[in-house]
Amino acid sequence: MFRKKKQPKLKRELGIFQATFAGLGIILGAGIYALLGEAAAIAGNSLWISFLIAAFVAAFTGLSYAELSSMYPKDSGEAEYGEKAFGKRVGFLLAWLIIFEGIVSAAAVALGFGGYFGGLIASYVSLPIVMGAILCIVLFSFVNFWGIKESSEFNIISTLIEGGGLILIIVLGLSYFGKVDYMEMAHGFGGTVSAAALIFFAFIGFEAIVKLSEETKNAEKIIPRALIYSIVISTILYVLVALASVSILGWQVLGASKAPLADVAAAVMGSNAFILLAVIALFSTANTVLMILVTTARMMYGIGQKFKKISWMSVIHNKRRTPYLAVAFTMILSIAFALIGDIKLVAEVTNFAIFATFIIINGALLSIRYKYPKKKRPFKIPLNIGWFNIPAFFGILITTGLLFYLSQDWRIYAGGGVLIGLGLLTYSYLEHCNNCTIKKKK
Repeated sequence: MFRKKKQPKLKRELGIFQATFAGLGIILGAGIYALLGEAAAIAGNSLWISFLIAAFVAAFTGLSYAELSSMYPKDSGEAEYGEKAFGKRVGFLLAWLIIFEGIVSAAAVALGFGGYFGGLIASYVSLPIVMGAILCIVLFSFVNFWGIKESSEFNIISTLIEGGGLILIIVLGLSYFGKVDYMEMAHGFGGTVSAAALIFFAFIGFEAIVKLSEETKNAEKIIPRALIYSIVISTILYVLVALASVSILGWQVLGASKAPLADVAAAVMGSNAFILLAVIALFSTANTVLMILVTTARMMYGIGQKFKKISWMSVIHNKRRTPYLAVAFTMILSIAFALIGDIKLVAEVTNFAIFATFIIINGALLSIRYKYPKKKRPFKIPLNIGWFNIPAFFGILITTGLLFYLSQDWRIYAGGGVLIGLGLLTYSYLEHCNNCTIKKKK
């Protein structure tokens, strides 16, 4: 008799330092470089308060992720939590939403990379933005395939560079601190809250850490800590950048800027600052693309283990110890969306998917608290009334509010409904295939 060849497993390479940087690498991505000006126009000099409010909102869902990841340290992340709380259908739906979000986000940020890269080499050669985006996706899909250690090393270097750009802004603003009224609200407290809703997108990315659980040492303890550390560190940097930016330019000028951080740096350092910030933004967008590709492929790997029809997504490369088929599939789909060029509406539908996911995750925590009160929890959220967790409940309320605040464009909600419907249909098909396989074996 022949022995069945043992399936290789993912390699556990990541410690607390690498896992935290993975979260920071996505959080400190392109969002802060693009959103700062728009938020300043709404909040005024109270922009820093908007960042604190946004961080507070992110923390509610971040804590739910931290507790759930300590209980179920799997790469399938949200799919695992949803399945334990509400059954396989909801678990698959969460995976579906996360995979869609990751693919579209990778394409959107890659297009941003293409714009920066094309601008930097414009004097030598003309490169269309879409071609730059495809180059970015292919290059970092290869890094993703080559290994989690190599992906982590690039992420750490890039995060230090993009974080260095934010620290540069803070240092430049030190001598300007105290020159404006930091409580001045351009449109009252309502404007400050509205800016916080916009800024919230600059914090999204912390949840991606859970998809690295099976490549993290002692994941049930490290992943929750990495989640919390990444939110805290990014909040401190964001608040200080906001204070420095309004101090140097004032909220009116900052709010009118199309390249806010570049304008802040140029006001102190001169025109050469534009080139410096463009290079930093290049690393920022490249790093965000890499980490989205990594985490999305791991979600595909995790969900591939649950359904026979797509089990090929869970196949691990013998030498590189990475889910290479899931990596290749993620690359192909991301390139397909990048070829569309302008995916603004599709990107807005992904925001719908993000908030819908956060609502379900907070609900999953409450459900699991009720169903499995004695389940071991290496990390447990404080502020409880019996099994009922107050932060998770507020997380549901706030993210529901943000979901309906998202836009007045009916197409976003229609697109979100279609996305959910397709996910449920896909689940029914895959589950049917699983049942057929079981019947054949009998």
